[in-house]
Amino acid sequence: MNEQIKELIKQMDQAETPTGGGAFTLYDTDLEYFAELIVWECMKICEDVMKKDNSALACWSAIKGTFRS
Repeated sequence: MNEQIKELIKQMDQAETPTGGGAFTLYDTDLEYFAELIVWECMKICEDVMKKDNSALACWSAIKGTFRS
């Protein structure tokens, strides 16, 4: 599994999730929260890239590189 995904799962385990936190489960609310973490991570990546390069392709490339194994 990709290291960034593992890190997001660790963050989720430590956070107060809608079902109480403490363990990654397959509850819909936890999956929704996990998806939000991934989207926020992508937004941070794009924000950092856009400060250096105003290219959507550069943003796509950075996200791809982060989440690919």
